[in-house]
Amino acid sequence: MIRILLVEPMNLLRGALAATLSLEEDFAVVAELGCLGEAPAMARAVRPDVAVVDAGLLVGEGPRLLDRLSTEQPGCATLVLGGPDAPAQLNRALDVHVRGMVGTHSAPCELVRAIRQLARGERVIDAGLAVAMVAAPRSPLSARELDVLSAAASGKPSAEVAATLHLTAGTVRNYISGILRKTGARNRLEAVRVAEHAGWLS
Repeated sequence: MIRILLVEPMNLLRGALAATLSLEEDFAVVAELGCLGEAPAMARAVRPDVAVVDAGLLVGEGPRLLDRLSTEQPGCATLVLGGPDAPAQLNRALDVHVRGMVGTHSAPCELVRAIRQLARGERVIDAGLAVAMVAAPRSPLSARELDVLSAAASGKPSAEVAATLHLTAGTVRNYISGILRKTGARNRLEAVRVAEHAGWLS
């Protein structure tokens, strides 16, 4: 029996997925969650073989939580459901060692087949999603530059950004200069817009 943890924020879709997967004789949906915050603890309790996670949850703390789930439950393969219009989230999924990706445009039988492949230890990447991910521009910004830009996105002056990130104001100014150069933006606000549009900022 393949034990499945389902993490999907939309109640209707989560219920439909659970009902569809439960029709398979060798599947058991052992838990259904609406957010990733509860996933590591739930996985410890129910010991799933496969976690099916919506790519839209891979923002903010999402990647860290997914990485924690994978680290704590090495026997649980993670499969992300996403669309080609969200390459940034899909690329973040690869950064936390997700073993499978299936497009939301896929037929139910493709999802079922992918879950079985993951349970056998195989890797599954939807061809359409792979193309979208390769075509998407990767962030030229370092993790620290993204931290600075994220803090600056709220409109805080450099001194406040520095205090928030435990840096000096001069260091923040240097980071901002590098960010403007790499993004081609004229000011912080424009850099934030560029990064948000590209999906580099969570």
